[in-house]
Amino acid sequence: MATPSRTMATPTPLASKRVLPGAPSWEVPSKRRSSAPPLPLLLPSSGSFVEGSIVRIAMENFLTYDVCEVSPGPHLNMIIGANGTGKSSIVCAICLGLAGKPSFMGRADKVGFFVKRGCSKGMVEIELFRTSGNLVITREIDVAKNQSFWFINKKSTTQRVVEEQVAALNIQVGNLCQFLPQDKVGEFAKLSKIELLEATEKSVGPPEMHRFHCELKNFREKEKQLETSCKEKSEYLEKMIQRNERYKQDVERFYERKRHLDLIEMLEAKRPWVEYENVRQEYEEVKLARDQLKEEVRKLKEGQIPMTRRIEEIEKQRHNLETRIKEKATDIKETSQKCKQKQDVLERKDKHIEELQQALTVKQDAEHDRQRRISNTRKMIEDLENELKTTENCENLQPQIDAVTNDLRRVQDEKALCEGEIIDKRRERDTLEKEKKCVDDHIVRFDNLMNQKEDKLKRRYRDTYDAVLWLRNNRDKFKQRVCEPIMLTINMKDNKNAKYVENHISSNDLRAFVFESQEDMEVFLKEVRDNKKLRVNAVIAPNSSYADKAPSRSLNELKQYGFFSYLRELFDAPDPVMSYLCCQYHIHEVPVGTERTRERIERVIQETRLKQIYTAEEKYVMKTSFYSNKVISSNTSLKVAQFLTVTVDLEQRRHLEEQLKEINRKLQAVESGMIALHETSKHLEHKDNELRQKKKELLERKTKKRQLEQKISSKLESLKLLEQDTCNLEEEERKASTKIKEINVQKAKLVTELTNLIKICTSLHIQKVNLILQNTTVISEKNKLESDYMAASSQLRLREQNFIKLDESRQRLLQKCKELMKRARQVCNLGAEQTVPQEYQTAFQDLPNTLDEIDALLTEERSRASCFTGLNPTVVEEYTKREEEIKQLTEELKRKKVELDKYKENISQVKERWLNPLKELVEKINEKFSNFFSSMQCAGEVDLHTENEEDYDKYGIRIRVKFRSSTQLHELTPHHQSGGERSVSTMLYLMALQELNRCPFRVVDEINQGMDPINERRVFEMVVNTACKENTSQYFFITPKLLQNLPYSEKMTVLFVYNGPHMLEPNRWNLKAFQRRRRRITFAQPSQ
Repeated sequence: MATPSRTMATPTPLASKRVLPGAPSWEVPSKRRSSAPPLPLLLPSSGSFVEGSIVRIAMENFLTYDVCEVSPGPHLNMIIGANGTGKSSIVCAICLGLAGKPSFMGRADKVGFFVKRGCSKGMVEIELFRTSGNLVITREIDVAKNQSFWFINKKSTTQRVVEEQVAALNIQVGNLCQFLPQDKVGEFAKLSKIELLEATEKSVGPPEMHRFHCELKNFREKEKQLETSCKEKSEYLEKMIQRNERYKQDVERFYERKRHLDLIEMLEAKRPWVEYENVRQEYEEVKLARDQLKEEVRKLKEGQIPMTRRIEEIEKQRHNLETRIKEKATDIKETSQKCKQKQDVLERKDKHIEELQQALTVKQDAEHDRQRRISNTRKMIEDLENELKTTENCENLQPQIDAVTNDLRRVQDEKALCEGEIIDKRRERDTLEKEKKCVDDHIVRFDNLMNQKEDKLKRRYRDTYDAVLWLRNNRDKFKQRVCEPIMLTINMKDNKNAKYVENHISSNDLRAFVFESQEDMEVFLKEVRDNKKLRVNAVIAPNSSYADKAPSRSLNELKQYGFFSYLRELFDAPDPVMSYLCCQYHIHEVPVGTERTRERIERVIQETRLKQIYTAEEKYVMKTSFYSNKVISSNTSLKVAQFLTVTVDLEQRRHLEEQLKEINRKLQAVESGMIALHETSKHLEHKDNELRQKKKELLERKTKKRQLEQKISSKLESLKLLEQDTCNLEEEERKASTKIKEINVQKAKLVTELTNLIKICTSLHIQKVNLILQNTTVISEKNKLESDYMAASSQLRLREQNFIKLDESRQRLLQKCKELMKRARQVCNLGAEQTVPQEYQTAFQDLPNTLDEIDALLTEERSRASCFTGLNPTVVEEYTKREEEIKQLTEELKRKKVELDKYKENISQVKERWLNPLKELVEKINEKFSNFFSSMQCAGEVDLHTENEEDYDKYGIRIRVKFRSSTQLHELTPHHQSGGERSVSTMLYLMALQELNRCPFRVVDEINQGMDPINERRVFEMVVNTACKENTSQYFFITPKLLQNLPYSEKMTVLFVYNGPHMLEPNRWNLKAFQRRRRRITFAQPSQ
């Protein structure tokens, strides 16, 4: 390696390395690691920093460094060191120290992660070259707050001020063309053409180039908006003009119609005035006729006054007569009332006599009835005595009654015993029916579980389900036993173990029918497969049963490994099915274990030598290699059980069916017994009724003589009472006659008084008649006078009615005149005191003066106006409004076009100032880029690419390269080229920018890692030749390794980064002492 010419570093210890997110940590226990400064290098003879170059980098508690200070050279600075020593830490220090964001490095998103682990604070200080005086930027980082404190030349400031100072020196740590950290190398090739152009403009273009580009994009966006606006407004203006042309004829017709409507309005205004004048004249005529009739009424009223006086005198005379008539009528009424009272007393006397006669008749009838009843009673006593003589002695009937009573008691005991047995039988029947219902419910529940299994079969394998239905209806066609599909016949003892069985038996066999005879299977398949076209599976059970075959190893031997059962013991199945599964799947040899088995699986495999086993969730299959005799195992996770999770205890169901048959048999026996008992009970009931009837007859015969004697005694007492109750009819008749004579005397006296009262009443009637005749004469005279008065009044009333009608007509006409006057004034918009305007008077003179003529003209004008149909007043308003809008829109369009022309002129000017320098810049980049590729026997070019010259936001720099002569130029993309080819292209593009670059420095971190040795050597030579030229900006090239025999330049600065536990402390580092020691060693070597 050539000896570098310059050293600019201060040794710094490294205690530990802070781990960033995503980066591995490493430490050497009980040893202190230090970050060594670069090796001592010779200072260059000359070389100056450009404005903004980095003069010094200082770090404290930053990433891998405790304290470190680096002084780079003005040209190419090559930083070399093994991976993890802290090369990229210097790059991070440059970025963060110049106000870059942590995300620019792609390492961490928080600045606190860049502080050394175990430290609460860190510091980065960057010194930048300025001709007016160097700029020292210090950034202190607080880990706890994840916050930074900024200083410029040791004075506190803000990050914004730092950013402005850095931007003023054209430093862009976020621009990949200037600052390319290690974790961002791959992103350079991912830059789009547009992003690459923007980065290049900012990096190597004049300061105003990117500004012009941004202005162009803004101007173009405004231009597009204006063009769109002008186009839309022009189209809208054209549509409005066309629409107004269409509505122009409608507007003319509207105004023609308006002229007719104005004439109609004037006619309608005059018509109320003509109407008012006509009604006013009629009012004057009616008023004159009313006044004449009023005078006639007055004269008729004066002629009626004498007649009214005479009628009043006669009315007084008539009133006196009527008063006297009323007095006579009152006297007559009082006398008649007295006569009525006398007549009532006579009627009461007659009624009293009648009552006495009726009482006597009643007593006579009662006596006759008593004599008849006595005769009847004596006859009845005689008959009863005769019957008593014929009645037998009752003492001979008692033995017969006792015998019947004993027979009746015996029959009742038998009947009670029979009824007790019936109750017991009924209770037994109820108990059996309850048991039957319980057993039926249990069977239904079993059937429901079976139906669930069948439903699953139907949903998954419909053909198999249809075949099951066919088999159940055609079992008579088979000679031996045929089992339904295995999934229906298997009954898990615990459904949690269903997963083992389903994972062990294939799905084809789970839905297979099991036969004991080959012949039966052929019959089944011919019918189901061939005729019904159903896809079903069928298997034959072995001739000799395997169902009870013992396993080769006892389960007790396997329990130490966690096995609890063989597969066969986990379920029940018919013998043919179990035999087939044991033969085909060796279920009697496959043990099932638990989680404990899985934990000891290696031991299980080696010691048991089993072929298949199950753990809680896995299946293990073991095979012995034929060549090496080693056991090879494979395991699979168990699938969730789908079909066998429903458990049906078939043995219990068979037991329930037998129990149901026994219950039915018992029920039949109970029913038969109850029928027999009912017949016996019916027979005993009939016999009981017969004995009761016989006993009743004997008892009646025994009590008949006693009853007859009692009846005779009762009748004798009745006869005695009737004979004692006697009545003297003659005495009663004498008393009644005496009372009747006394009443007749009283009647005679009352008749005399009544006759006198009748005479008085007759005299009063004659007086009343005379008064009535006088009153009639007076009334007749009054009626004649009233008739004459009524005739005169009728004539007066007729006149008054006519007067009222005329007056009402006058009032109505007067009101109508007022209304017509008001209406006429309203039509003409006149106030109460205003006169008709002259314009109306002038217009009214040209119009007709009669209502008929006005109505005729109105009809004519309305007909003409109605001819203008389909016209809308809003059309005229819209037409006028649109005319105004067209005018405004035309002016606005002119302003927009002027503004658009101005923008186009600005675009043309800015485009010329931007595009021509940009093309020259891209041409220079292309020239250098092509030369670099040509020197590597490859081809590459850079051009300015755009699809539309006016779309300034779509301009971009396109890099096209080829590394083999047999291929064409291809655009540089993240996918087409290899990683090394992308690295070479990126490096050469950055080198092409180097001489053009106006930025003060460039950083490239480990870009040579993906290159092959040839390309790496070529690229390194170009970097050295380009970066070490005069007037080029500062260049930082970071790499962990280099090829041998590379060319170096005197203007290079090589910085070696060492890292290890035996590095010197910073205060012990002495560059001059090292140089003196080296000279002594050099001089001492020849003497030896």
